[in-house]
Parts: sequence; structure tokens; C-alpha cells
Amino acid sequence: MTYAKTAAFTEEQQHLARVAKALAHPARVAIIQFLASKKTCISGDIAAELPLSRTTVFQHLQELKALDLIRGEIDGLTVCYCLNTELLQQVHQQFTAFFIEATSGAVCGPDDACAC
Repeated sequence: MTYAKTAAFTEEQQHLARVAKALAHPARVAIIQFLASKKTCISGDIAAELPLSRTTVFQHLQELKALDLIRGEIDGLTVCYCLNTELLQQVHQQFTAFFIEATSGAVCGPDDACAC
């Protein structure tokens, strides 16, 4: 019986991987940082802040919105985007726990050879 390779991983592992993939592009990191510095903004404002076309910025916004990392509300002819701070806080806690687990009890340090 075959199944999707992702079925072998927990939902949290899959979610962290999706978020990591979304944040792997510097434009998306810049968008998150820009939105964090504002309460809300319009997609046109974001395009003015990045060295990318409005179409490209819109595509990055859609990627972030698909994971619910940002929210967008239609306001007349514009879309106002803001951070989903509740989800970002949850992701922060999950990544913190991940890195604490990954680094606790590690036998290899930056200057040490592995004890394998």
C-alpha cells in the first residue's frame, strides 16, 4: 500500500516544514518584517518597499496568506494585509521548542569533532 510521504510525519512537523519553506524566500521575510513594523498596510505599499514588481509581491503575499501567516481584508479597491500574530506566536513557540530539542545534549560543538 502506498501513501503520501508526508503521512509518515506528524502534523506539527509538516506545518513547521511548510512555514520554513514559506520563509525561505528573502522577499517573504521582508514582507513579514515590513508588516511587523506597521499596524496594517495595503499591498501597493508593500511593493513600494521592495525591489520587486507589484505582481511578484502579490504572489509572495498569496503564499504567506495560504499558510495564514498574514491576513488580507478587501477594503474598497484595495486589500489591507496584516500579520496573524496569534499564529506567528504559535510558530515561534514551535520553532523554539524544535531548536531547544535539537541543540540540547549535542555532542558536537562548533570546534569539536563528532563523537561518532
